[in-house]
Amino acid sequence: MLTAIIDYESGNLHSAHKAFERMARETDAGEVVVTADADVVARADRLVLPGDGAFPSCMASLKGKSGIYAAMVEAVEQKGRPFLGICVGMQLMATWGREYEDTQGLDWIAGEVTKITPSDPTFKVPHMGWNDLVIDHPHPVFDGIATGDHTYFVHSFHMVVANPEQRLAHVDYAGDVTAVIGRDTMLGMQFHPEKSQAIGLRMIANFLNWRP
Repeated sequence: MLTAIIDYESGNLHSAHKAFERMARETDAGEVVVTADADVVARADRLVLPGDGAFPSCMASLKGKSGIYAAMVEAVEQKGRPFLGICVGMQLMATWGREYEDTQGLDWIAGEVTKITPSDPTFKVPHMGWNDLVIDHPHPVFDGIATGDHTYFVHSFHMVVANPEQRLAHVDYAGDVTAVIGRDTMLGMQFHPEKSQAIGLRMIANFLNWRP
């Protein structure tokens, strides 16, 4: 089994790689590589797309990498390879991003990425730090995870999902903020599992051993 963490010059690849590598070793889930090679992306058994920064620049960077974008889309849409988007990597799964300018996303999860607007003005943006997950729908990625478990967030924009069935978990930040999305072989996490200690590591292990 080969898990490819896609390197498109966006995201904290070092910490993500170490966390995925550790959990792959502990659960006998095969090899984990960080790659900017479209051929590796095409043959990987599962894909991880991290992301830090603004939606438009991340999408432009992903599309600008020779062959990677096409290989990733083919692997997920046609081959049904398990996919995990993290932070902005999750947001890119939406239909539209509204950060700075309207930018078309992958449209894997219908919805749009908009600025967080807490109903209480004392809640600051960006949404930064630990928050309690509220699990909306069961999924194998939540094996051993329960509502109330904490994960670590750093973001100013969030995904508003069109189909409530595809919002798997959220957090309360003076209003609902989408935390986990998914359908078919696709998953996205707004928080950083690699920074979320035992809970994040458990979810990484669950993804690596998920057989959709």
